[in-house]
Amino acid sequence: MTLIVRAPGFHEPSDDDDCTRFWYFCQAHNRVYRHEACGAGPHLVALHCEEHGPESMWPQPLMLMFPDGFDPLLSEGQLDWVRAEGDAD
Repeated sequence: MTLIVRAPGFHEPSDDDDCTRFWYFCQAHNRVYRHEACGAGPHLVALHCEEHGPESMWPQPLMLMFPDGFDPLLSEGQLDWVRAEGDAD
């Protein structure tokens, strides 16, 4: 099982941020997440910014694949936005 985390304590980027390096980090295994190759068992995945640490990027690419896997759960407005983005492709 993979749970994607978007937590209230994570950095919320603004238009003024010039962040360019991101990766997915498995908090359960304390290492970079690469397609479940970071260890056995459940994965707790967060977006990680080189400058700010854990960061809430909206929407994350994995959000489009697993919108129900976020904690806290996405609001109806966020889900509508994600679905609209998916329909636009």
